[in-house]
Amino acid sequence: MTRPKLVIADDGNADLNAAYSRCRALNAEHGRTYYLATRMLHPTQRPAVYALYGFARYADDIVDEPASGTDVDTIATQLTDLGRSLRSGLDSGHSAHPVLAAVVDTVGRYQIDPALFAVFLDSMLMDLTVTDYPNRAVLSSYVHGSAEVIGLQMLPVLGTVTSRTEAVPYAAALGHAFQLTNFLRDIAEDLDRGRIYLPADELATFDVDRDRLLWCRRTGRLDNNVRRALEHQIAYVRSVYREAKDGIVMLHPISRPCVATAFDLYGRILNRIEDQDFNVFAGRATVGTGQRIAVAARAAARTVAVRASVRTLPTPAPS
Repeated sequence: MTRPKLVIADDGNADLNAAYSRCRALNAEHGRTYYLATRMLHPTQRPAVYALYGFARYADDIVDEPASGTDVDTIATQLTDLGRSLRSGLDSGHSAHPVLAAVVDTVGRYQIDPALFAVFLDSMLMDLTVTDYPNRAVLSSYVHGSAEVIGLQMLPVLGTVTSRTEAVPYAAALGHAFQLTNFLRDIAEDLDRGRIYLPADELATFDVDRDRLLWCRRTGRLDNNVRRALEHQIAYVRSVYREAKDGIVMLHPISRPCVATAFDLYGRILNRIEDQDFNVFAGRATVGTGQRIAVAARAAARTVAVRASVRTLPTPAPS
């Protein structure tokens, strides 16, 4: 099936079109839940969201999918070079980079704070050397850079009916909740990379450490200690979702179905982990196609209704 043409303002710029298309492809391939939610946005909003996701994915792949034999210093240099290229593009107002061209255009259109991208890259650099997090505060510091800032980048694109400053904590909380959900779903894969994105002191409360998690990974089995630890973690993540939920009504009405869809689908990942008796080592917890279609259909109906009643589109809100 041919994808619909992207709606961007500078339609005659072939390189810019190609960059946005590259970002959309990264989103469709790697962020299925996120991509499905973006279909609820107005077509004029989607390219910016694809660009922001594309940048995050591109940087993440530098860290997690390096060429064979690439050492840590080389990866760090690649991330540093990416940040330098972005700053150069933002200073000049354009970039020839196959992904950054779209990011630079999006930042300019929506006046997104460039510092948010630097903070994100700092967290990506942490992944090269940090493999454990001693407590919630340290993990939250990492999550701020790896996920909360993405929620903050999105705010100008989504638009708000309040001041942006009022919506900021909720946008950050939603990014935080999504990231913690990914951490729980991907425990096994992260262990394979040598990382544990769970607070060590909270795990220790249940007598869980790296060795116990590695045993679960090797055997595909779960013991009661790990089960109780994961149950505790899911309860915490649900509390972050509750905190973030109040921010949805602060968004422009056109954007609410998209964010509500992502909120619903990511929350269902936690349900799937529970349905699997918390055994994230036996298989990846994913939301079934039937559920995804049902959620998307309800959201599509809301989207049609909103667009029929709301004639204005989001514009960058004053901070």
